[in-house]
Amino acid sequence: GDGTTTAVVFAGELLNEAEDLLDQSIHSTVIASGFRMAANKAQEYLEEIALDVNFDDDETLEKVAMTAMTGKKAESARLELAKLAVKADKQITGRTDGGYVVDTDYIGIEKKQGGSADDTTLVNGLIIDKERTHPGMPRRVKDGKIALLNTSLEVKKTETDAEIRVTDPEQLRAFLDEEESMLRKAVDKIVETGANIVLCQKGIDDIAQHFLAKKDILAVRRVKKSDMEKLARATGGEVITSVEDLTSDNLGKAGLVEERKISGDEMIFVEDCEDPKAVSVLIRGGTEHVIDEVERSMHDALRVVAAAIEDGKIVAGGGAPEIELAKNLRDFAESVGGREALAVRAFADAVEVAPRTLAENAGLDSIDVLVDLRAKHDDAKGATLGLNIYEGKVEDMQKGGVVEPLRVKTQAIKSGSEAAIMILRIDDVIAAAEKEMPSPGAGAPGAPGGMPPGAGAPGGMPPGMG
Repeated sequence: GDGTTTAVVFAGELLNEAEDLLDQSIHSTVIASGFRMAANKAQEYLEEIALDVNFDDDETLEKVAMTAMTGKKAESARLELAKLAVKADKQITGRTDGGYVVDTDYIGIEKKQGGSADDTTLVNGLIIDKERTHPGMPRRVKDGKIALLNTSLEVKKTETDAEIRVTDPEQLRAFLDEEESMLRKAVDKIVETGANIVLCQKGIDDIAQHFLAKKDILAVRRVKKSDMEKLARATGGEVITSVEDLTSDNLGKAGLVEERKISGDEMIFVEDCEDPKAVSVLIRGGTEHVIDEVERSMHDALRVVAAAIEDGKIVAGGGAPEIELAKNLRDFAESVGGREALAVRAFADAVEVAPRTLAENAGLDSIDVLVDLRAKHDDAKGATLGLNIYEGKVEDMQKGGVVEPLRVKTQAIKSGSEAAIMILRIDDVIAAAEKEMPSPGAGAPGAPGGMPPGAGAPGGMPPGMG
């Protein structure tokens, strides 16, 4: 989810620091060892300075989502989007003995151009980017009883190659009637269970569509497998692989199933499900570019809220944890001793790249900001003092509502240090030698394009090799 840029920038800064150490004739293995020690210690320090967050604390969770969306294109609508992200995550959260589990794969995201980012909505159920298979079917069904089928409503072909010889028109009619009868039986079986909606993962024959429409059943075909799994979780139904096995107990339930036209495309909305464990977000925006940016922001918001719910831990933003980490790592370097201590100190300097970059991006003097932050962290006990980029001052980030999940920081430290160590352990870099192009006419007289004598042999082989 979030923190990808932090991890990349941090890895680059670590390599920058490592370069200075290599120039001092410190071996890369020693540097890697020091970095590893510092990364492990950093994880411990982050755990110590983390703050607790409760599952029911919607306000803090929304602040976590808003922090993740700050600086992205969807910032103007971040309050509404943050509320949606918290609602969606909490709806699909599962409780276990070990705590909470939030699988954001069960949040479907659909994008449609038109409107603004503020028109983005959460559906307590699922949105399927499909339409009814037959115009005679109802557009809107209340109290939907949904049959989820992972089979086709078509006449099955035989397993082996078969040839049918017809000698009489009546035989052909009987053959066609039998096909129709099979499809009618399948539809009757569906009607018998009380289903008024059929969502099918595979195809539905034209004749079957006709029978379903006559029975006022809304049917949708070729629904994606991932959507079928979400539908089962949202409606409480079961995906059945054979119509014969379908019973009323397998049906899912939804308060309303309706086909709506969104930006010129028909979509099926499965809404008002009772305690759905899968939901959908419909993202709107003026242009395709805006929609993609809103989707990226929404994805980050959903992931950070999920991480905060699962771990129950957050840290302040605005560079506050990085400054506190750097301070503690410098103290730790004193106890390490030897050449590794230099690598630990370099790691501490690299960690400060986050607040330094924040200051630079805000048009502030990064050195002044770092000095101010370090001084305030040395005086104060709290690890929540960070940079307010709008005011250019050091403030309490927790009070200002700038908070991030602990996992974003630990993951950035882990990923960044692993990437840097991996690159450090490469023995040598083989640079591609630049190919010198001979100047025209530089070769022996008569050789084409200034090539050496004999180079005109086929395939550039020496003379006689042709």
